[in-house]
Amino acid sequence: MRLILSIILLSGLQSFPVSAQSAKPEEEIVEDTSPLPDDVKMMEAMVVTGAQPGPGMWKVSKGDNVMWIMATQSPLPKKMDWVSRDVEKKIAQSDEILFETSVSVATDRGMFGTMLLIPSLYGARKNPNDAELKDVLSPELYQRWTVLKAKYIGRDKGIEKWRPIFAAQELYEKAIEKSGLSTENIVRPVVVDAAKEYKKIIIRPSIGVKIEKPKAIIKEFSKTSLEDIECFSKTMDRLETDLSAMIDRGNNWAIGDVAGLKRLAFQDQNLSCISALTNGAIAQKAGFADIRQRSRAAWLTAADTALAKNKITFAILPMSDMLRPNGLLSSLREKGYLIEEP
Repeated sequence: MRLILSIILLSGLQSFPVSAQSAKPEEEIVEDTSPLPDDVKMMEAMVVTGAQPGPGMWKVSKGDNVMWIMATQSPLPKKMDWVSRDVEKKIAQSDEILFETSVSVATDRGMFGTMLLIPSLYGARKNPNDAELKDVLSPELYQRWTVLKAKYIGRDKGIEKWRPIFAAQELYEKAIEKSGLSTENIVRPVVVDAAKEYKKIIIRPSIGVKIEKPKAIIKEFSKTSLEDIECFSKTMDRLETDLSAMIDRGNNWAIGDVAGLKRLAFQDQNLSCISALTNGAIAQKAGFADIRQRSRAAWLTAADTALAKNKITFAILPMSDMLRPNGLLSSLREKGYLIEEP
């Protein structure tokens, strides 16, 4: 997230780029010395290794102009290498490269003033009124959390004070890592390097949000409960029932089996988690309530422009946007573009 930071960004609380390895303020780590449940066993990850062809590319066209879309998949097997010759060839032939929409967030405090808010941001991860997860979750849901936490996080009492949405994301990331998978985007660096080599322009659609009085928003957020139990529950569901399928999806992407990816449809918990943050009153105040709609509109506008002026355009999008019924590929089809699958 990496996604945790993205979620903070989507909630209007983060206002400058932060890398996945950014240092966190130190927190007290409280060791839980209770024994692990007897049924806790680590899952053995069966993942493909070595050089793999990767997926084919979707062809989007209207008249003589074409856009080739490469779909990225997350998570993927760790240390997987994919043969990028076809992608590099398409980039060499393209007039422009189109990336996903990015979000730029600004405050009225300037860069240094914004950086001073970081400790408050991490404090905002905690439940209001010093509540713990056992206080805000149902007994059944908390028991599920306890088992999964023991398996993937271990003895850490500090996370028990986190809001469900942030605790769930931390659990998800740890489970992915321990299952032999990675959320690292291995496609983007290849595309960027090829664009530089062939001197191609990269189009990066972006939308901006200006947050007034960010300190007040953080303070209000810290005192406000979120409707994030569904996000938490769906994350538990995925880790309990879908983790092996995540590995299969990564393998299918690696060998170019798009049909296999379609067969492994799943309920994406991230949509519920983002909704928990963007549907609240604070998101309304911060200007983030319609961020997903604005992001989609910005990309579709950029795609329309590219397809109108370029003979060939190369683009990258998440696989979810290629396969989801209401994804960006579906929106292109509704606009009248001809879509050819790999």
